Amino acid sequence: MPFKLRKTVVMVGMMGAGKTAIGQALAKRLHVPFLDSDAEIAKAANRTIAEIFERDGEPFFRDRESEVIARLLDGAPCILSTGGGAFLREENRRMISEKGASLWLRAELELLWQRVKHKTTRPLLHTPDPRATLAQIQKNRDPLYALADIVVDAEFDFSIDQMTDRVIDTLSRHPEILEAH
Repeated sequence: MPFKLRKTVVMVGMMGAGKTAIGQALAKRLHVPFLDSDAEIAKAANRTIAEIFERDGEPFFRDRESEVIARLLDGAPCILSTGGGAFLREENRRMISEKGASLWLRAELELLWQRVKHKTTRPLLHTPDPRATLAQIQKNRDPLYALADIVVDAEFDFSIDQMTDRVIDTLSRHPEILEAH
């Protein structure tokens, strides 16, 4: 059944939850653009996120992130993936709930760890005990992610297509966000 996306859906959650993979599949199925706030920031700065963090610091990055999210929320409805820290900022949560809808891809620690343990692109995990670091980050962030408009649980044995089906099914219960034609 065809759908019309009425508001931008902002994917939030931990690194490894599937925000990008599910977001891209969702955008394709709904025939809307997929945007990634980190990619937009890097493109605007002509530097990687790691370079921005190293040269300008996290506060500078977080300010740029808020500016980019605001700009993208003012555009046509799309699927927007954000970095894991974006939703922690109260200003971003407010903007997202006013202009779009936040969707938390909630995942258990073991699922997240299986997905990120071999990646070198996660600067927050460059610690002596990355699994313990991931667990602490999750413990700190989950209460804020729980403020999302919609929660969809990630499953260990679900494919991207199965997770996308679950997200569409959940969103379709919110006609103010996703309207069935």
